[in-house]
Amino acid sequence: MSQDTALIIIDMINKMDFDGGEDLLEHTKKITEPINTLKSEAKEKGMPVIYVNDNFGLWQDNVPELIEECKSGPGKPVIDEMIPDDEDYFVIKPKHSGFFGTQLSILLEQLGVKKLILTGVAGDICILFTANDAYMRDYDLWVPADCVASEKTDDNDNALKIIKRSLFANITETGETTADQVFNEQ
Repeated sequence: MSQDTALIIIDMINKMDFDGGEDLLEHTKKITEPINTLKSEAKEKGMPVIYVNDNFGLWQDNVPELIEECKSGPGKPVIDEMIPDDEDYFVIKPKHSGFFGTQLSILLEQLGVKKLILTGVAGDICILFTANDAYMRDYDLWVPADCVASEKTDDNDNALKIIKRSLFANITETGETTADQVFNEQ
């Protein structure tokens, strides 16, 4: 199973210096530990870990410079916990979906990935849109509810309901299942 599954970490390298960013930051702090636990498990099983992140207007900068720029904002405590490892992939995105205007589809195809674990922020925007685009590309999806955050809890819950109902993704929390169990059930 693990060879055809990838962990996607969306927008966790984030300044959070926008209107509503304070609320998003508070909710995001709660998901760093389960995402990092999932990341450790993914690495143990040989799954690729792919960070998909907004560019914050830094199209010509490299990943370390993007990270340092984002650390200048209120999101620094989260960024410090979510730094990519050298072997992790990092995809810069221009809009909400991790697929729109990026090389993510090509990377996943080259890696032989058929199943995605989507984590990160914001559940009601970037996670939802990436999940939709993944579903349209026939990927099996697990979007663990304890690994997704939005500015408002109700908006996050509604997005997860849509992801489950309309995109047929499993949204079971990480403490209640594993990737092997999720994808063997489908």
